[in-house]
Amino acid sequence: MDSLTALAARLGQGLQAAQAQVSTAESCTGGGIAEAITRIAGSSAWFEAGYVTYSNTQKTKQLNVPEALFGSVGAVSQEVVEAMVRGAQVHSGARYAVAVSGVAGPDGGSVEKPVGTVWLAWGDGAQLFSARRRFSGDRTEVRRQTVEAALAGLLRLLAQENPNAG
Repeated sequence: MDSLTALAARLGQGLQAAQAQVSTAESCTGGGIAEAITRIAGSSAWFEAGYVTYSNTQKTKQLNVPEALFGSVGAVSQEVVEAMVRGAQVHSGARYAVAVSGVAGPDGGSVEKPVGTVWLAWGDGAQLFSARRRFSGDRTEVRRQTVEAALAGLLRLLAQENPNAG
């Protein structure tokens, strides 16, 4: 069993014990978090919905991310991923949610947001946490590290710990 599948299995066990559901709101991972979660048999009991909102238009339409944020702070920002988490929670009804937006590369980076820059956010009811990470490697490696960080953060959140601790 690879590390993502193991993390997803642990997440499923924790969510079942808490009788809670999770939803994902993904940009740079293109549904990779939801895919890892749904590898686990029986995940329909605790996985509510996955939103793959690659374009800014869909972030606004599907998750209610204020359009003005894209012009002021950009899609790869704390404000956008926090809005994505809230939108996923509201639309799905799930207690827990995770959102990611980043620059997976090989293009699209800037001085302020180089390739490998990813913002993650996790929500548990009214609680909201977010973190900026810088992952290394090629596009595939950046996306994998993002999925791993998202799942590990959800596990910490379930344990009532700060998801940024990892």
